[in-house]
Amino acid sequence: MRAKDFLFQMPELLRSEAAGETEATIQYATEEPVYQVLQDGELAVHEGTTDDADLTIEIAGDDLVKLFRGELNAMAAFMTGKVKIQGDMDLAQRLVGFVDQERMRELG
Repeated sequence: MRAKDFLFQMPELLRSEAAGETEATIQYATEEPVYQVLQDGELAVHEGTTDDADLTIEIAGDDLVKLFRGELNAMAAFMTGKVKIQGDMDLAQRLVGFVDQERMRELG
Protein backbone atom coordinates (compact mmCIF):
# COMPACT_ATOMS: atom_id res chain seq x y z
CA MET A 1 0.00 0.00 0.00
CA ARG A 2 1.31 3.44 -0.93
CA ALA A 3 1.58 6.02 1.84
CA LYS A 4 -0.75 8.41 0.02
CA ASP A 5 -3.41 5.69 -0.31
CA PHE A 6 -3.10 4.87 3.38
CA LEU A 7 -3.33 8.52 4.43
CA PHE A 8 -6.54 8.92 2.43
CA GLN A 9 -7.98 5.81 4.14
CA MET A 10 -7.10 7.04 7.62
CA PRO A 11 -10.51 8.66 8.27
CA GLU A 12 -12.04 5.16 8.12
CA LEU A 13 -9.36 3.83 10.49
CA LEU A 14 -9.53 6.69 12.98
CA ARG A 15 -10.18 5.66 16.55
CA SER A 16 -12.21 8.71 17.60
CA GLU A 17 -12.01 7.79 21.27
CA ALA A 18 -8.20 7.84 21.06
CA ALA A 19 -8.10 11.13 19.16
CA GLY A 20 -10.46 12.64 21.73
CA GLU A 21 -10.77 16.39 21.41
CA THR A 22 -7.46 16.79 19.60
CA GLU A 23 -7.52 19.52 16.98
CA ALA A 24 -4.47 19.68 14.74
CA THR A 25 -3.13 19.96 11.22
CA ILE A 26 -0.58 17.28 10.36
CA GLN A 27 1.71 17.51 7.33
CA TYR A 28 3.20 14.28 5.98
CA ALA A 29 6.32 15.11 3.99
CA THR A 30 6.56 11.95 1.91
CA GLU A 31 7.17 11.38 -1.79
CA GLU A 32 3.57 12.51 -2.36
CA PRO A 33 2.84 15.16 0.32
CA VAL A 34 -0.47 14.99 2.14
CA TYR A 35 -1.85 16.90 5.09
CA GLN A 36 -4.66 16.08 7.44
CA VAL A 37 -6.91 18.24 9.56
CA LEU A 38 -8.22 16.62 12.75
CA GLN A 39 -11.16 18.50 14.25
CA ASP A 40 -14.28 17.54 16.21
CA GLY A 41 -13.42 13.83 16.00
CA GLU A 42 -13.28 13.97 12.20
CA LEU A 43 -10.25 13.64 9.95
CA ALA A 44 -10.09 15.46 6.61
CA VAL A 45 -7.31 14.57 4.16
CA HIS A 46 -5.85 16.87 1.50
CA GLU A 47 -3.20 16.48 -1.19
CA GLY A 48 -0.23 18.81 -1.11
CA THR A 49 1.21 20.98 1.60
CA THR A 50 -0.02 23.51 4.14
CA ASP A 51 1.71 26.40 5.83
CA ASP A 52 -0.44 25.88 8.92
CA ALA A 53 0.83 22.51 10.23
CA ASP A 54 0.99 21.86 13.97
CA LEU A 55 3.12 18.82 13.21
CA THR A 56 5.26 17.95 10.20
CA ILE A 57 6.48 14.38 9.75
CA GLU A 58 9.21 13.76 7.19
CA ILE A 59 9.42 10.05 6.38
CA ALA A 60 9.70 7.67 3.44
CA GLY A 61 6.31 6.40 2.33
CA ASP A 62 7.08 2.73 2.99
CA ASP A 63 8.28 3.56 6.50
CA LEU A 64 5.14 5.59 7.20
CA VAL A 65 2.93 2.62 6.39
CA LYS A 66 5.12 0.32 8.52
CA LEU A 67 4.97 2.79 11.40
CA PHE A 68 1.18 2.88 11.45
CA ARG A 69 0.92 -0.89 11.04
CA GLY A 70 3.09 -1.32 14.12
CA GLU A 71 5.90 -2.90 12.09
CA LEU A 72 8.34 -0.03 12.73
CA ASN A 73 9.10 1.23 16.22
CA ALA A 74 8.50 4.99 16.31
CA MET A 75 11.29 5.75 18.77
CA ALA A 76 13.82 3.64 16.85
CA ALA A 77 12.77 5.32 13.59
CA PHE A 78 13.23 8.74 15.18
CA MET A 79 16.61 7.87 16.71
CA THR A 80 17.96 6.46 13.43
CA GLY A 81 16.74 9.40 11.36
CA LYS A 82 14.09 7.46 9.42
CA VAL A 83 11.56 9.97 10.68
CA LYS A 84 12.06 13.66 11.33
CA ILE A 85 9.54 15.64 13.31
CA GLN A 86 8.88 19.36 13.56
CA GLY A 87 6.26 20.83 15.83
CA ASP A 88 4.03 19.22 18.47
CA MET A 89 6.05 16.28 19.85
CA ASP A 90 3.21 15.24 22.17
CA LEU A 91 0.91 14.88 19.19
CA ALA A 92 3.59 12.94 17.31
CA GLN A 93 3.85 10.44 20.17
CA ARG A 94 0.06 9.91 20.29
CA LEU A 95 -0.59 9.85 16.54
CA VAL A 96 -0.06 6.14 15.84
CA GLY A 97 -2.57 5.34 18.61
CA PHE A 98 -5.26 7.24 16.68
CA VAL A 99 -5.31 4.48 14.02
CA ASP A 100 -6.92 1.07 14.37
CA GLN A 101 -3.83 -1.00 13.48
CA GLU A 102 -5.72 -4.29 13.26
CA ARG A 103 -8.12 -2.89 10.65
CA MET A 104 -5.19 -1.33 8.80
CA ARG A 105 -3.39 -4.68 8.53
CA GLU A 106 -6.59 -6.19 7.09
CA LEU A 107 -6.51 -3.60 4.30
CA GLY A 108 -3.18 -4.95 3.14
